[in-house]
Amino acid sequence: MRIRVVNPNTTAAMTATIGRAAAAVAGPGTVIEAVTPTTGPASIESHYEEALAVPGLLEQVALGERDGVDAFVVACFGDPGLDAARELATGPVIGIAEAGFHAAAMLGRRFGVVTTLARTTGRAWELAERYGFGPLVTEVRACEVPVLALDDPASGSRALVVEECRAVLAGGADAVVLGCAGMADLCAEVSREVGAPVVDGVAAATVLAESLVRLGLVTGKRGEYAPPPPKEVTGVLSGFTVAAPTAVLSGVSA
Repeated sequence: MRIRVVNPNTTAAMTATIGRAAAAVAGPGTVIEAVTPTTGPASIESHYEEALAVPGLLEQVALGERDGVDAFVVACFGDPGLDAARELATGPVIGIAEAGFHAAAMLGRRFGVVTTLARTTGRAWELAERYGFGPLVTEVRACEVPVLALDDPASGSRALVVEECRAVLAGGADAVVLGCAGMADLCAEVSREVGAPVVDGVAAATVLAESLVRLGLVTGKRGEYAPPPPKEVTGVLSGFTVAAPTAVLSGVSA
């Protein structure tokens, strides 16, 4: 089985962190392909950057489809381009926020989210509502550490994440979801520090994607997630024109 874990930003060091987290939980016989798009922002901390990340994400999904990948993980907590990726992919496509919420909901009555910057908390709330978990979320807290500073020891990010997780638990949550793929390598340590379940969405999405493939389940193609209709795309995105009769993007190449 091959699972392609797509980091929608273009920072290779973060892709490596994400890949390690996914590989650590993958079962025997599962190959994890952690990939970085050729285009997009260095990190995703705004609606603007999230929008710019989608073409690069779709590029990697189209390449994975061409190469026979069995499932995909969208490794950004905003789950950017998730619906579009499901239109392109045959197998399951799982967003890490989606997976993280599902996992946390099975670990306690209520859960909270700890993310990077306060400006991204609205997106976390929006996704919680979309996925049906809004009533279960106690709060979304930000540690105010930029995504690309998470790996910098001088940022104090580990201590800040622990502090915010403790605050979430003190507020009545039974579990915490880490709201950034760049926090994946902090999960086990933070869980030990706070003495409660802490969910990394990258790991949760990887295991969920793997399970769906083992169950023989694929993305439904009868309705909204049917392949996009063949249609010309002009300008800078002309390479994303969909060619009939498949959903392969015409300009995507290795």
